[in-house]
Amino acid sequence: MDLDRLFRALADPTRRRMLAELTERDGQTLFELHVRLISWHGASLSRQALSKHLQLLEEASLIRTEWRWRSKHHFLERVPLRQMWDVWMRPLAEPPEKEKTDADQDRRDERAGR
Repeated sequence: MDLDRLFRALADPTRRRMLAELTERDGQTLFELHVRLISWHGASLSRQALSKHLQLLEEASLIRTEWRWRSKHHFLERVPLRQMWDVWMRPLAEPPEKEKTDADQDRRDERAGR
């Protein structure tokens, strides 16, 4: 897992909106994503720009594409997000149990004047 590539892909608000759209309705084509982003989010981007965003998301393994007949459909990949959470975000967000216990004990000691 390349965290730098993943965070770079998530840094852009348009790409985050695209992921949110795929969360709501997975398997959209470029045309469908384009219409939804313009109609519902007021995004002003060309299909070529949207295609480049999709390419970056795919390179970061956040989406996968499948050809169905003549259309290319885009699907959200949640595994990299879970891995990012487990490897990097969870340790920052939740201190280990031992640290919680030590910190709680320190607070009790401070209150007791030790």
